[in-house]
Amino acid sequence: MAPTHFLDIEGIPAAEIRALLDSAARIKRDPHSASQSLHGKHVALVFERPSTRTRVSFEVGVTSMGGYPLPLQGANMQLGRGESVEDTARALSLYVDAIVIRTVSHPRLEQLAAAASVPVVNALTDAAHPCQALADVQTITEHFGSATGVRVTYLGDGNNVARSLMFACAKLGADLTVASPEGFQPPSDSIARAAEVAEEVGGSVVLETDAKRACESAQVLYTDTWTSMGQEAERETRLEALAPYRIDAEALSLADPDALVMHCLPAHRGEEITDGVLDGPRSVVWQQAENRLHAQKAVLAWLLPT
Repeated sequence: MAPTHFLDIEGIPAAEIRALLDSAARIKRDPHSASQSLHGKHVALVFERPSTRTRVSFEVGVTSMGGYPLPLQGANMQLGRGESVEDTARALSLYVDAIVIRTVSHPRLEQLAAAASVPVVNALTDAAHPCQALADVQTITEHFGSATGVRVTYLGDGNNVARSLMFACAKLGADLTVASPEGFQPPSDSIARAAEVAEEVGGSVVLETDAKRACESAQVLYTDTWTSMGQEAERETRLEALAPYRIDAEALSLADPDALVMHCLPAHRGEEITDGVLDGPRSVVWQQAENRLHAQKAVLAWLLPT
């Protein structure tokens, strides 16, 4: 029987997302309820890209669930010396019960998952960050009771975080606006598919180029770094193009009076978000960061049922 993977929010049915959110909420309320969920299980944590929150939250999560995390740096594996990703998947599957991987290319992730005989979790690729999106909608749900009908505005680079957020919001019936300048928007096919999914459940996904208009009446303002790993050479170009999409006091003043501010971190303070907003009373950034732990524990419990 083929294993179940967690590769992209787009491929996870809405019912499963809701079940994962329920599980994450239960684990957050009572961490002991999952303390033996991975008893005796070994989980490989393969990192080909730098990480703080993802690596620590997975390592702590596996340990607190009674499992054994095996942190592996891609550069220190044969994977970093030319072994194919398929052969790496087959070998790891002989030793561990699941593979968590943070890698550059989404096709590379899919190749690994196709060759693995154990569940694979996407801990970030260039196309998707589903663990982040799950924690995002968990945070939104905690404040609004449900993501359904919540007006969410994502400002800035239409990157992997934006794409995963689109599908998470779409499947849960939120009203999401993605505000990005031309040349920095999410793939048009992804926008179209997310909009179609949202429409089926009464939500919406729309693209906007006017940042101020996108902020109006939003109940959540969300942003991410403008220069991701591997894009350092484009930094100055990106800063200039994305400057109007900064979340600052003016942007927040246009939103709903009780609007929340979210950022998946790490933040480049003074670029995509100002100190006053990030550290202000409407910021739920640290709650969002904590929820990575609970959401990922829910994912692992789902993939490796006792």
